[in-house]
Amino acid sequence: MFFRSIRAASEEEARCPECDGTQLRRLVSRVRVLRSEESRLEEMADPSLMAGLENEDPRALAHFMRRMSDEMGEPLDPEMSEVIDRLEAGEDPESIEQSMPELAGDGDFSASDDLDDL
Repeated sequence: MFFRSIRAASEEEARCPECDGTQLRRLVSRVRVLRSEESRLEEMADPSLMAGLENEDPRALAHFMRRMSDEMGEPLDPEMSEVIDRLEAGEDPESIEQSMPELAGDGDFSASDDLDDL
């Protein structure tokens, strides 16, 4: 059962829609803050976000990718989560690309190309 407010949850008895049971756990949904595109872009202009990218630091690239995902409100798919986890561990982007060729698509993409575009 989904309650839109804490008040509604405290006034009504929650029941499972499948079995009508009352032994339920309370889950709180994710909170979203609406921001203008201008404020998101201003925050993305923070120079500290780019720190380390010019040195092709895999950890900096992982931080940048996570931050972009958060800012754009786009969840990471399992493959990208794996890539970012491996970058955070300090693994070289080239070795990740070689072990996950399906991410490169047509084969024209290279992790170093991506860094050069930044």
